[in-house]
Amino acid sequence: MYSHSRFLSRHQHLLHASHKHFSRAISAQGGSSSFIRYRCSESCSPRLNPLIIQQYSCCVRYNVLTRAFDEGSFDLPLLDEWDPDENSSGYFLSSSDGEESDGEIVLPSLNDVDLPSISVSNKDALTVTAHRLATLGRGHGRHRRRLGIFISLSLIIFMTVLLLYIDWCAWRIVRLPLAPFYMTRPFLISALLVAFVGYICVPFFQIFEFIQVFKKEGPVSHLLKKSVPTLGGLLFVPIGIFVTRAVGGFSSVEVTGAAGATMAFAAIGLLDDILSLATKQKRGLPAWAKVLLEVAVGTSFSTWLDTCSISSPYGMKMLVPLPLGLMYVGRYYQLLTSFSFVSMGHGVEITCGLDGLASGLAALAFIGMSIAVLPVCSDLAIFGASMAGSCVGFLLHNRYKASVYMGDVGSLALGGALASMAACTGMFFPLLISSGVFVVEASSVVIQAIYFSITKGLQRVRRCLFRMAPIHHHLQLSGFKEPTIVAGAYIVSSLLALLAGYVGLVSA
Repeated sequence: MYSHSRFLSRHQHLLHASHKHFSRAISAQGGSSSFIRYRCSESCSPRLNPLIIQQYSCCVRYNVLTRAFDEGSFDLPLLDEWDPDENSSGYFLSSSDGEESDGEIVLPSLNDVDLPSISVSNKDALTVTAHRLATLGRGHGRHRRRLGIFISLSLIIFMTVLLLYIDWCAWRIVRLPLAPFYMTRPFLISALLVAFVGYICVPFFQIFEFIQVFKKEGPVSHLLKKSVPTLGGLLFVPIGIFVTRAVGGFSSVEVTGAAGATMAFAAIGLLDDILSLATKQKRGLPAWAKVLLEVAVGTSFSTWLDTCSISSPYGMKMLVPLPLGLMYVGRYYQLLTSFSFVSMGHGVEITCGLDGLASGLAALAFIGMSIAVLPVCSDLAIFGASMAGSCVGFLLHNRYKASVYMGDVGSLALGGALASMAACTGMFFPLLISSGVFVVEASSVVIQAIYFSITKGLQRVRRCLFRMAPIHHHLQLSGFKEPTIVAGAYIVSSLLALLAGYVGLVSA
């Protein structure tokens, strides 16, 4: 419902006086009502130089319709400082109208905002009103934060209960005696260590200004997350490998290879992050260079597997377990391994667009893969459980609202770790299932690019299938809130993790 505020006669001349600071454009609203939209074209206050108001609607009748912000449009303070080198105003005032909004709602009747009294000068009237608008809806941000905490805790409880159940019936799966809490113990140790270290190290990341850089063509909400540090992967990736070494040791070559591949992908991501931080732009390694390095790591890993002696229960290598039996792929195993490394690295990387999305999905994928590889290589299951715990510990800092981002050093490392678990055991099919959300995210980018190229060639008009790719940005621009999107992805990924574990056990 729209709310209308009648202005007294002493306020009317202020409204008319402020019209000279705007350029007019007529647009239709809902196909029935006409509104006049204004855009600020010059400074409205010496303190805000200039204050840009994206959209401000005014009814043509005697009543004034104030179109304001969503109850939590971007779930962040609506006045955000820009960098001094930007060609824009000192402050940015965002609105909830248009395709780049996070919703479509106006002020309720109890929160009407009147223009200031007659004692305020004409130029300052609009500025004061803008400040009043900016203070609205902050209580809803606290509600969203509580919702983010609830979602994260629910995910942690689900994974803990699942691992306890797997440990309880592990002897039926492996047919060998395993240590108590075989997978739950490394999971909880990693989670607690990462959570504790994060509270110590995240403030130092802010002090040293390791600030995440976003692309300007991304959603507007990303432009308001400019003070969040990155390089969070330096926190949880080494701890996950350390806990694996402390709990299970590197007694098997599979764990040694998986740890090495994880660190190699982390090094690629760290180089990309350092270049981005050095240039203060979202320009790290060129795409071709990143793919080339990932292919090199995947090929080297596959060659190493072919030369070393792995503890495979099948008595031979280059086998892919499937529910209907074993498939020997021979020389194509190297190609499949390299493709898995590249696709998983980029799949996790492009899923980092929402708070807590990539870390939670990666934890679930590791749980599914740990269950799948348990009868093939039980030591590798410890590695997966430890990495899942590291993701969960990092999730406590990366959940909505995020205090740190994992960066490419974390996302590429997670993708490399998942791919290495599949390459060591041949469990590529469970990897495809457990990483289903990552596959959908990466596929949406490919489909968007193909559709864009086809329409440009046939119709000579650039058209997009999604509002923005990857698909979580499309959902965000369609009006879904960040916690809602993340919770839905967690539910889907939880089901996929259970299915992947079941398929892996049946295939083995």
